[in-house]
Amino acid sequence: MIVLGVETSCDETAAAVVCDTPQPHIRANLIRAQLPEHQAYGGVVPEIAARAHLDHIEELIRRALDQAGVGVDELDGIAAAAGPGLIGGLIVGTMAAKGMAWAAQKPFAAVNHLEAHALTARLSDSVTFPYLLLLVSGGHSQLVVCAGIGKYRVLGASRDDAAGEAFDKIAKLLGLGYPGGPAIAEAAHSGDPKRFSLPRPLKGRAGCDFSFSGLKTAVRQTIAECPPRTDQDLADLAAAIELAICDSLV
Repeated sequence: MIVLGVETSCDETAAAVVCDTPQPHIRANLIRAQLPEHQAYGGVVPEIAARAHLDHIEELIRRALDQAGVGVDELDGIAAAAGPGLIGGLIVGTMAAKGMAWAAQKPFAAVNHLEAHALTARLSDSVTFPYLLLLVSGGHSQLVVCAGIGKYRVLGASRDDAAGEAFDKIAKLLGLGYPGGPAIAEAAHSGDPKRFSLPRPLKGRAGCDFSFSGLKTAVRQTIAECPPRTDQDLADLAAAIELAICDSLV
C-alpha cells in the first residue's frame, strides 16, 4: 500500500509518501517551515499560516510524489491531518487532499495529528506495542500509553501551556526571538542552570499532569527583580529555564 500524507496543522506545510512493503518505510518526506513569515510576530499567526499553506501545498505534494517516484494513479489512498490544530491551516490541507482523492477516485482518510505523532515511532524505529509515549509538540504535552492502533490511554497532559508554548513565550520575554526552543537552547549553551532557582510545577504531586504557566510567571518575576545585564546572565537564566522545563517533562 502506498499513501500520500498531508500535514498543515500549524506552521509547517508537509507532504510525505509512505509504503508498507516490503516493510513500513518513508519514500518521501518534505517539509516547508514558515519561520520567515512568523518571526516578526514572535509566534504563529493563524491567518498568515493558512495563507502560506495555500501558497505552497500544491508544489510540495508534487515534489513529494516526484521524490517517491510514484504517480497519483499508483496511490492507494490520500490522508491529511484533520485536527487538532489551527482551523485555517487544517482546512487548506484537508481540502487539498480531499480534492486530489476525489479527482483520482482514491480513498481519503482524515487523521488525528496527535495520533500520527503517537504512531510515528512505529514507522521510523519499528517500535512494537505497547509503549509509553512522551508527546511534546508545539501545542501539546501528553504522557500516553499506546497499546495498539486506536488504543490509547492518556496518563497526563498539560493543564495550561504546553512545553513548546512555554519556550516560545519565555523566549519572547527574554527578547530571544522565535522559535523559542532553539533560541533558548542556543543562549543556554554556556550557562549555569543552577544559578537561578525556578519552580517545577506539579513535580512530586500525584498524577502525571504537567503545568508550565507558573514557570513562565516565575521567569517574568526573575527578569523584573534581576534583569540579565550581561551575556552570561542571559545564558545562566536560559539554562535554568531549559532545565526546569525538561525536569518537568521527565
